[in-house]
Order: sequence, then structure tokens, then C-alpha cells
Amino acid sequence: MGGLPRELGRVVRTQFLLKYINDAELRKSIHAATNKSEEFNDFVKWLFFGGDGIISENIRHEQRKVIKYSHLVANMVILHNVHGMSRVLKDLQAKGYVLTEEILRGTAPYRREHINRFGEYPLDLDREFEPINYKLDFAI
Repeated sequence: MGGLPRELGRVVRTQFLLKYINDAELRKSIHAATNKSEEFNDFVKWLFFGGDGIISENIRHEQRKVIKYSHLVANMVILHNVHGMSRVLKDLQAKGYVLTEEILRGTAPYRREHINRFGEYPLDLDREFEPINYKLDFAI
């Protein structure tokens, strides 16, 4: 019992590997997705405070909490980065630069040079923020 599902799984894996070997576009797509995932995970680990990204808890729900909080912080920093990059791109457009797909492909929301992970963060609740402008014109 159980031999048939295992053999079927082997057949499916073999079919996928043959398709993967034969299809350059599939390999390129999988490679790009893997790189994006690794970039995000590296960013989350870099943002992790203390412990070099190692979760010291051995309780499953506590581990999930740490992962969710880490992803929340990472997503907030990514939003901050995208907002800043969007403003710069909008300024470049206003100066007459054409934003092509090739230029935009070189941007990534995982910038960290401007992040002060271990510094002081004064909180000004009265500070006014400009609204996020979601509209960018792309020459694609």
C-alpha cells in the first residue's frame, strides 16, 4: 500500500524535470522567482533585531508570531522604500526622463543603506505626511 502514490509522484517529478530541462523560459521564470524570494528572506533576516535572524523560541505559536512580526516590519520598510522610490521616479518624469521597463527592472524595494536599525527613533505624532501618489506613467 502506498507504493502507487510514491511511483506516481516520481513520474510527476520526472515529467517536471524533463520540462524544466527543455524549457529555457520556465528555467528563467523559476530562477527569477527564487531570487525574489531569497532577496525578501535576506531582507527580513537583516531587519531582524538580535540573534542574527535565529528564532530562539521552541514553541510553535511563538515562532509563528516572530515570523509574522518580522514580515510586518519588512513590509512596512518595503512600503516606505517604494513610496520614496516612487517620489524620485515621479520627479524624474517631471524633468522629462522616460521610465522604461529596463530602468524599472533595476529598482528593488529591499534598499537598506538608509535604514538605521539600532538608532533612536523620535515619534512625532503631529507630523503631517504627504499622501501617497500611486500613479506613475511608464513607457512600456
